[in-house]
Parts: sequence; C-alpha cells; structure tokens
Amino acid sequence: MQSSQESELFLRACRRQPVERTPVWFMRQAGRYLPEYRALRARHSLLALCRTPDLAAEITLFTVKKLGVDAAIIFADLLLPAQSMGMELQFVEGEGPVLADPIRTGEDLRRLHLPADGELECVSDAIRAVCAELGGKLPVIGFSGAPFTLASYMIEGGASRDFLQTKRLMFHQPVLWNELLDQLVRVLSDFLRSQVAAGAKALQIFDSWVGCLGPEDYRRYVLPATRTLLGNAQALGVPVIHFGTGVTSLLELMKEAGGDVIGVDWRVELDDAWRRIGYDVAIQGNLDPALLFGPADPLREQVERILRQAGGRPGHIFNLGHGVLPGTPVENVLDVVEMVHRFSSGTR
Repeated sequence: MQSSQESELFLRACRRQPVERTPVWFMRQAGRYLPEYRALRARHSLLALCRTPDLAAEITLFTVKKLGVDAAIIFADLLLPAQSMGMELQFVEGEGPVLADPIRTGEDLRRLHLPADGELECVSDAIRAVCAELGGKLPVIGFSGAPFTLASYMIEGGASRDFLQTKRLMFHQPVLWNELLDQLVRVLSDFLRSQVAAGAKALQIFDSWVGCLGPEDYRRYVLPATRTLLGNAQALGVPVIHFGTGVTSLLELMKEAGGDVIGVDWRVELDDAWRRIGYDVAIQGNLDPALLFGPADPLREQVERILRQAGGRPGHIFNLGHGVLPGTPVENVLDVVEMVHRFSSGTR
C-alpha cells in the first residue's frame, strides 16, 4: 500500500497539479481475469456481489492490494439505477445484461419510478467499508453511467450494435426522450451525491455507447442532459472524469459538456486528444486493452509511447482505453503498473 504522500497522486493529477510520477488505475480492474474474483463469482450471482456491500468491498480491496494501482474504483454495475427504477435486470451467460420490458413508449416510461429510499445505498455502504479499510491510503472512485448510455440500455433492453431503438425514440419521440433523460439525471445525481457522502474522493461518468452518435446529434440530443449531470457532480467538490468510447469526433463536445478529466480510448492519439480539448482539463488514457495479451516488449513500447505523448505535463492519468478484458494475464496488468510508475518517475 502507498505512503500518505503517494495516496494523493491520483487526485493531484485530476486537478492538474504536479506529481512525482503518473498515477495509474484500470477500468474494470476488478473482474473475471482475476482468480479471486472468479472464486467469488462461482458462489454468488453478479447482482448479489454488487448489492452485498461486504462482498463488493472485498472485491474492491483485494484488487487494489494485488495490483498496486493508485486508485480504487468501487465494485458495482452501471445498471443498478435502472433496476432500482423498476426494470427487471438479469445477467445472461453469453449475452450480458438484459433488461426486461424496454422503454419504447410513454406508457413504458410511466412504469418507472424514483428509487425507493435506501435502494442504492448498497453502493454507498460498500464505499464506506472500503474507505474504512484503506484509511485514506488510497482514494476511492465512485461512478455512474451517463444519461445517454443508461437510456440506451433501458431502450434496447441490453447491449446493441446499431442502437436502432434508441435512435428511433431519440429522433422521432424527442419529448419522450427528454423526459427519460431528465428522470435519469435526477436519479443519477442523487446516486453520485450519496457516493461522495460515503467517502468517494472522485467520480467517473461512463458514456460507453455515445460514440454511436455524430457531433450534431450529440449536441442536440445528449449534451444538455450530460452537462447537467456533470455540473451536479462537479458541484459535490470532487474531481469528475468524463469518459466515452469511440468519441474521436466528439471530444470538443465532451469538453463542452463538462468534467475535470476527459477519458479517451485508444482510437485517438493521446497528445492529439489533449491538444484538441485544451490543457485546462486533465486527460485519462489510453492503452488498447488487447495489448495486455501480448509479449512484454511491445506492451512496454506502447506504455512508454503514451507517457511520452503526455510529455510530463500535469494532468495525465494512465488507464486503458476501456476495461480490462476477461482472460487478460494478471502478470501483464501488474507489469503495466510497474512500467508506468518506473518510466514516469524517470522522465521527471
């Protein structure tokens, strides 16, 4: 575990303050690639792991202790708020998350409700347990989905390739679309507020699917709700990371929507992305997760290339361009942490 001085690396980088070395953490750093996680998953459903604070805290803690990363993201699932609003959620082997009775009409929307008191407190309780165990030695990141991504899951009923149902509702029923996003902003704002109250020192807003949109559609249909959620999150007084995938054409609009840190994937060069969004925000990224399956030399070359692109400028947080993939060799994840710490220390 880190010293008290090192524990602030991630938060200082979020605020674009000078750091001794580049902080690193991974999206989906607690997942199926870890044998400890698979052992728990063999005995419990995914929803049970997410909704049992002791188990969610245990997963979060053994992961950060094993990897030596600079931040702990709480173990939870993006879709818990949708379930708490009245949608039936299942995780189907080979399919992923499935939400029954997707939202397609006004009548469907009226079936939703605000989460009951305490319905999402499991995540806050897990954060409290993790913070108590870490004792300030590592910051805990809370998170939620962005309005577009969560709405897409609720409209499609799960993951999608073409997002046809989402776009049909968005384009042809704009009043209904805005009503759904307004409701999600309210629920997600409360959800994030409870996580910060429980001890989260930073927040990440995942807009995992928004890359399916072009710039004008993002500006018209998505940016207002996203900006409201991010503004509510930033008002909580902790750094907020705004992350999306496939968003090369949307970077300037994501910056306009808000966030202290913009997370980028591997489809754009980090230095080009930072130049485009401006150096008045921090940046997070952006190693391709597939590189973690290869030999050490190409992996080291790409890690060092990203760090060179950051140029030692205050405000870079090293991460993957998306989550750690199932089957990733654990030793390669450990190697990346060591590579980032060693190389970035040397360049300073």
